[in-house]
Amino acid sequence: MISLLMASSILIFLFSHSFIVQAACPESDYDCQFEEIQKIIDALAPAHEQNKTELAKLKTQLADLQKRLDAITLGLKQLEKSILEREVDLAFQEKILAAKVRSYYIQSQKSSPFLLFLSSNNAQELARELAFRLKVVNQDRLTIVQISADLKKLQEDKITYERSQASLAQAQKQVDDRATFLEGEVEKVESAIASLTAKQQQILAQKLASLNLPTTLGAGPLVCVDDRDRDPGFRPAFAFFTYGIPHRVGMNQYGAYGRAKAGQSYQEILKIYYEGITIEKKPNVSLQVQGYGAMPLEQYLLGIYEMPESWPIEAQKAQAVAARSYALAYTDNGSKEICTSQQCQVYKGGNKGGNWEAAVKATEGEVAVHSGQVITAWYASTAGGYTFFSSDVGWSQRPWTKRLRDTSGEVSSFADLQGKAYDKDSPCFYAAQGWRKEYASSAWLKSEEVTDIINVLLLAKADPSSQQHLAQVDKPNPDGVDTWDAGRVKQELKSRGITPFDNVSSVSVGWDNGLGRTTSVSVSGSAGNQTFDGPEFKNFFNLRAPANIQIVGPLFNVEKK
Repeated sequence: MISLLMASSILIFLFSHSFIVQAACPESDYDCQFEEIQKIIDALAPAHEQNKTELAKLKTQLADLQKRLDAITLGLKQLEKSILEREVDLAFQEKILAAKVRSYYIQSQKSSPFLLFLSSNNAQELARELAFRLKVVNQDRLTIVQISADLKKLQEDKITYERSQASLAQAQKQVDDRATFLEGEVEKVESAIASLTAKQQQILAQKLASLNLPTTLGAGPLVCVDDRDRDPGFRPAFAFFTYGIPHRVGMNQYGAYGRAKAGQSYQEILKIYYEGITIEKKPNVSLQVQGYGAMPLEQYLLGIYEMPESWPIEAQKAQAVAARSYALAYTDNGSKEICTSQQCQVYKGGNKGGNWEAAVKATEGEVAVHSGQVITAWYASTAGGYTFFSSDVGWSQRPWTKRLRDTSGEVSSFADLQGKAYDKDSPCFYAAQGWRKEYASSAWLKSEEVTDIINVLLLAKADPSSQQHLAQVDKPNPDGVDTWDAGRVKQELKSRGITPFDNVSSVSVGWDNGLGRTTSVSVSGSAGNQTFDGPEFKNFFNLRAPANIQIVGPLFNVEKK
């Protein structure tokens, strides 16, 4: 991202035009910098109304503006600190200044050549005395000039600081207003364009369920295939790879594995994944376990099968505390029955033994508590480098859930994410989900299939009423109407004055590396270039893609052969 305090050039995409705004302001010229920011803010306004397809780009620009404002804020804080420090120094120097002015006057009077001539014994002594006194006078004069200049600069900086603070507040308000406006526009666009019928949503849920993706490790070993190693037998080929699998809330089990391998303790791991918790001990209450009857909580935990026994002991301790917390919260301290499937947490009875038994006993009674309440400590197998608020996945918001970039350092690219994510060892960390019997049982799509999905999205955006006809062509239409094939979709686009794509040559994504979401999908092909909102693209991809091929999460990427 380009720094506000450096000369830079910003490219802003507005409707079908491009405006170049050159920022060539000195680092200390805040007025110039605010003027440049105001130009950008003003230029954004018409785009909001003229072209809603540019929302993702506009959001990127607002994020850039916010970074610029943050940089100004930092610069002003540093200036404020400097002013305070210099005020203390100059208060002392003002006293020196008064003394120096008086000394300068006295010395200048004493330095009269006539008086020195009368008091000197010889010419050599006269010259030496005269040079010495002139040097003292000049030093006093230079000190006076320097202190006066410092005082003047301090006053100027104070004025700059106060004026810049006012400008910063105004610019921040405008950026905040634009951001609020954009959020509303995104909601309107997604509601008007990307909404699917109830039956379509039901079909997508069934399609997702057919992938048999486990919510947690307790449902069995993860079966995700890296389709990058499979050859579908055609070129070009496109596949959409998702980071992680549902639901990405709470503890990332493979993340706990990676963190334990990195030397983190179970307490550290738990506090990373659950916001604002403390670890406290609770009594060994009795639980009602579906199909098994009543048993003590600690006995119940011995039969939990949610993490491989071979994993590091600190990861298993974290799992034990999470499982104990979940059981207590789910049953309301033992007053309700708990199920034994991954709908609750997987219980198989008996004593799993080994390191799991050791982890349960080492953490006996320990639970995660937030605001005095034991939390329903959700966990999932693979977060794909990012966890989310419970409200992000359609659940009730819980204050102990968090948005977390689950990596060992900063990430600026997908390569960074794949190298630094704590759950990178999961086979489902980065995978294309779904398959067909043909094409090496892979999720690779032909160019014409991707082209059709793009045309479907163009048609849905142009005419939302057409959505019922845009389901996948290899399954019955969920709304009981005719499904338009690729040729019909092209005809419908042409009838609405829109040029359809005959082929797509490249597909790329834009993503938010802070939140872990794909924000945009850009395509190039015979009809030029198009950019779509990331969630919008995901919806129509999942609706139209053949077989059970799916994008199963908010962060996805595209691969090409």
